[in-house]
Amino acid sequence: MKISQVVDEGFAQVPVIDISALVSGKGDRLIVASQIGQACRECGFFYIVGHGVDEELQQRLEQLSRKFFAQDLETKLEIRMALAGKAWRGYFPVGSELTSGKPDLKEGIYFGAELGEDHPLVKAETPLHGSNLFPANIPLFRETVLEYMEAMTQLGHTLMAGIAFSLGLEESYFAQRYTSDPLTLFRIFNYPPDLSPPEEKQRWGVGEHTDYGVLTILKQDNSGGLQVKSKSRWVAAPPLAGSFVCNIGDMLDRMTGGLYRSTPHRVQNVSGCDRLSFPFFFDPNFNVEVKPIPLDGLVINDDREERWDKASVHDFRGTYGDYVLSKVSKVFPELQRAVL
Repeated sequence: MKISQVVDEGFAQVPVIDISALVSGKGDRLIVASQIGQACRECGFFYIVGHGVDEELQQRLEQLSRKFFAQDLETKLEIRMALAGKAWRGYFPVGSELTSGKPDLKEGIYFGAELGEDHPLVKAETPLHGSNLFPANIPLFRETVLEYMEAMTQLGHTLMAGIAFSLGLEESYFAQRYTSDPLTLFRIFNYPPDLSPPEEKQRWGVGEHTDYGVLTILKQDNSGGLQVKSKSRWVAAPPLAGSFVCNIGDMLDRMTGGLYRSTPHRVQNVSGCDRLSFPFFFDPNFNVEVKPIPLDGLVINDDREERWDKASVHDFRGTYGDYVLSKVSKVFPELQRAVL
């Protein structure tokens, strides 16, 4: 399949794609894949509906998360990230996470695949691998998070099959090379409202950035605040009932030579109340080397001068784990020694 570059004239809204044919295996999956491909080229973001993820599970996750964040700081710090060491799991308070060197106006909990002490990667003290920290005082929190992560992992495999189709590749292209045992990272973020006086500069819940990996699947509450960069303007990606917001990350940008774009995005909570979001990162295996996909007629689009960090993802050489760890010290400087 010959792939042609698309001239980016900007987009006015994030497209909505019904992926039920991908999920069920019934219907024309190639039509869905074509829509995904167009979204990845033109926007880097797309909503998905028809995903089949249980609504009751999602509601339970949101309710339990609100219960956790409503607690006092001392209680939340009982599962602070420092206790997890190299596993890079647990709670961080408002202002502890940085984007482009500036503190984010958010708090959150980090999770990953639940691995016991006897797992080979844990025994080897591999960063980002280990057991999670869960609040002991909130029943069903652990079970709900792990069930949700399993649902997202299956959805990630389904979407990557669709992305493979969209590139004219075999369905199993990514699974065979990168994601048969994916690095799955899950976050629950709480964005307090920005109560800065009008005369002061408003603070970002999270500043302009791109995601590291291949695919992000985001559940957001009804507060709004997510913005996606389209050329020189910002486009809102408001909550849409029954949907997730998906976006591609730096590694898929790298694999496709910039054909599929890891689009900058940011969050500002002006709703007047707390905002919850649930990003799930479906990424290549920690130890796999990420290489460009051989696509006919593809020319690498090095957009470093346009990128928020002025860095080229196409210059990178090494494993996906190397790439992720190169970012860790910038996000949580105080955890750099423990993780690296």
